[in-house]
Amino acid sequence: MRDKRGKFVELAEARVTKATQTMRLIGNLANTHNYEYSEADVQKIFAAIDAEVKLLKAKFHAALRKDANEFKLK
Repeated sequence: MRDKRGKFVELAEARVTKATQTMRLIGNLANTHNYEYSEADVQKIFAAIDAEVKLLKAKFHAALRKDANEFKLK
């Protein structure tokens, strides 16, 4: 069985790789030879992505603060 760190590294590498590949696919939509879009469309796309990244950062920062402030008798 993997330890917590090993499991984190394995899953993080796979998931971040998948996320970056998906973001590259979104970037392909910028090709105006194949697609038509407006500035409003672009703003909506980035608003959605920015909001999700903001939530993701908050989860990680909250988890780190929680662990740092947790009282334990060892």
